Amino acid sequence: MKKTVLVPLPKNDCDPSEVAVPWKILSQNGVRVVFSTPDAQPASCDDLMLTGKGLGPAASMLIADKNAQSSYAELEKSEEFNRPILWSTINEADYDALLLPGGHAKGMREYLESSLIQEKVKNFFQKDKPVAAICHGVLLAARTQNADGKSVLYQKNVTCVLQTQELLAWNLTRIWQGDYYRTYDVTTQKEVTSYLKDKNQFIAGPMPLRRDSPTDLKPGFSVKDGNFLSARWPGDVHSFSYEFLDMIKSTVS
Repeated sequence: MKKTVLVPLPKNDCDPSEVAVPWKILSQNGVRVVFSTPDAQPASCDDLMLTGKGLGPAASMLIADKNAQSSYAELEKSEEFNRPILWSTINEADYDALLLPGGHAKGMREYLESSLIQEKVKNFFQKDKPVAAICHGVLLAARTQNADGKSVLYQKNVTCVLQTQELLAWNLTRIWQGDYYRTYDVTTQKEVTSYLKDKNQFIAGPMPLRRDSPTDLKPGFSVKDGNFLSARWPGDVHSFSYEFLDMIKSTVS
């Protein structure tokens, strides 16, 4: 029987690389992917990350690369992406694993702040099912609390989009896009770290200078701790996806 992965998304502004590349890698390797949105309509990814329009001179450095763009073009035509289920109908028992993509534009807030999705995330952790999160998706997991009020990541080693990355992107684009790269006033790294037992559980990894690719996974970086896998940005997404695939395939149904 095929393993099945749930991917909840907001209505708007999820990162196209972090949605499309994992979908393609998982699907090509025999994993069924189910998308879920708040209104059961197809999600709309952040168009600026596909076109770069309005991002200024740094656009070519910040937007999705050709691998991600081609994956997203395929994703948009797929049946699973165009037939998502409602957030409210998610039943953790129906899935073998959970993937939490990121994104930084303001439309992400309904997803990052959703108590409903946080409850679903908690159920996956309680059942010790594989959970993978990248970029701001790690913030969604970090905000999810157990019954004791502590984050499900309280004792986990994690990574997420680095403060240096977030502030650099903001400074490179704020003349043209204002606070587009500042999802919240507090950086993602700072908030995620605040939920951990010890700040040393946050692992920045090597300087993210290059993106990984289907033929070169070495630039990618992720942190695995038990059932939880985290990564920083679209430049990690290929190696992150393959490591998540290994986690899924190693689980006993």
